[in-house]
Amino acid sequence: MADKIFDRLIEDHDKHRQLLKQIAETHGDSEDRRALLETLTKELKAHAAAEEMALYSTTLRKPPTNDETRHSVAEHHEIEEMLNDLAATDMSSSAWLAKFDKLAHRYTHHIDEEEEEHFPDFGDYLTETDKAHMRKIFDEHKAEECEEAEVTPVAMADAKE
Repeated sequence: MADKIFDRLIEDHDKHRQLLKQIAETHGDSEDRRALLETLTKELKAHAAAEEMALYSTTLRKPPTNDETRHSVAEHHEIEEMLNDLAATDMSSSAWLAKFDKLAHRYTHHIDEEEEEHFPDFGDYLTETDKAHMRKIFDEHKAEECEEAEVTPVAMADAKE
């Protein structure tokens, strides 16, 4: 059972890896690709927001973890911009696939770095009480954020080249 914050976050990361794999297997402007992209976008945005509220708000109060925390939060914003740009790009274009591949690579790098480097480092500075509290906050906010998260495409004309 995932009873600690890091186990819970990794559970989400594994779900995200599976969604990326499923999207990579789709073609063109299909209903499957649209539905999977919407699910992925809502999941990633909700996960990042809840992770920032639960984990990163706590690790920012632990000076030795500040650099890693700021790095991860900056990556969350970069990934959100990539998602928004992807949503504004024609799904049947080669540009969409190139942008998706870049996003998938960037996000996979981000979660691998969190799991392999940041989480073990953070664990050295967090108490069991911290971890239990963060798990509770994460679960509460993740559900709320999923309800509110949107695929927010800008106009096609605004998609990055």
